[in-house]
Amino acid sequence: MIDKFKSIFIIPELRKRILFTLGVLIVARLGAHIPIPGINGEALSAAFQGYQNTLLGLYNLFAGGAFEKATLFALGIMPYISASIIIQLMSTVVPYFQRLQKEGEAGRKKITQVTRYLTVLISAMQAYGIVAVFLPSMSSAGQSVVINPGFSFIFTGTICLITGTILLMWLGERITERGIGNGISLIIMIGIVSRLPNVVVSEIALVNEGVRSILSELILLAVMLAVICFVVLLTQGTRKIPVSYAKRVVGRKVYGGQSTHIPLKVNTAGVMPIIFAQSIMFIPSTIATFFSESSFMQTVMRWFSFDHPFYWIVFGLMIVFFTYFYTAIAFDPTQVSQQMKQHGGFIPGIRPGKKTAEYIDNILSRVTLPGSFALAAVAVFPYILMQIMDVSYDLASFFGGTSLLIIVGVALDTLQQIESHLMSRHYDGFLSKGKIRGRRRI
Repeated sequence: MIDKFKSIFIIPELRKRILFTLGVLIVARLGAHIPIPGINGEALSAAFQGYQNTLLGLYNLFAGGAFEKATLFALGIMPYISASIIIQLMSTVVPYFQRLQKEGEAGRKKITQVTRYLTVLISAMQAYGIVAVFLPSMSSAGQSVVINPGFSFIFTGTICLITGTILLMWLGERITERGIGNGISLIIMIGIVSRLPNVVVSEIALVNEGVRSILSELILLAVMLAVICFVVLLTQGTRKIPVSYAKRVVGRKVYGGQSTHIPLKVNTAGVMPIIFAQSIMFIPSTIATFFSESSFMQTVMRWFSFDHPFYWIVFGLMIVFFTYFYTAIAFDPTQVSQQMKQHGGFIPGIRPGKKTAEYIDNILSRVTLPGSFALAAVAVFPYILMQIMDVSYDLASFFGGTSLLIIVGVALDTLQQIESHLMSRHYDGFLSKGKIRGRRRI
């Protein structure tokens, strides 16, 4: 294994790609610690504690903790992800985007350009809302978060936040082109992982103070390893549909005649169902935060808190729903059957065309069912663990949910990228058996 790690840095191009990626990620983390002008950092940190279990807390997770510090990268890469999701949804219903998808590389460039413009628009609206409305309304112990609110602060803060988002988007694209690929996902993952050292230090302090025993820490470690193994299996699980291609004679050459397969992932939707469901589940508690004096809103906050079984049930059911919803968007059986028919491919025993599409859709629905329940279990498990083992939310987030799925998925995809570079230059695979299958990007 050590020799295989050494082989990564023997290849000049791969070494440059990895070092370039690390350099860009360092820049991304540095920007997450530079606050925008006119902010009282201590007051903001204290005031944000009341928003940890709201939609803003989820946003702060994807921003790598930059949102609660009001830094240049406070918006993170979420405006770009939101724009990408909107464009992807529009590609299923808007004829213009459907045509662009069929135009190959030229169409993808136009879609990328539209996504960038939409990212700037979304980040501008979010930045103005944060700087003009959210931050001026926050205070702690009589101290306002904004030192001198006014037009100057609003203009400067909005420009800083928009520029930070555009810079993050550009850095992510540079990693994809000149690094080891999947730059946007790597930026999100490194932001989540950056919280791990603080969690480890906190656990060591609890053990030293006698609050938690070493045996409890070992049990937590064993549970974490088991959950990680389960998430890896969920991410890599695939149902293969055999496909054969008829032989075609063109001139003196014979084409086709091969057998391959269509890989249907158990978790085709990836982490998106959890993000959608969690965003919706945070809406009631986020609204209730601004009307905390109402008894009805206090009841709503109690029902939608992490430790309430009602939250777990509704959250799990919404994940199952969004898993089917996003799978239907991400994978189109009709389009797959048409492409197979155009290239002379067929599933043995199934007629090409409509019957093939129905067959693939039927298998996809059956495969998605256990995948959706497994995804819901992974998402709900951290909240159950918080009640059983009395652990903090920061620690529990590494036992499942959005954080763990992103970390595992991006790590597997990164290993697959390194593996392909090693194999293309006739080196042994990064792992003993190789063939690490990648996954859909976030």
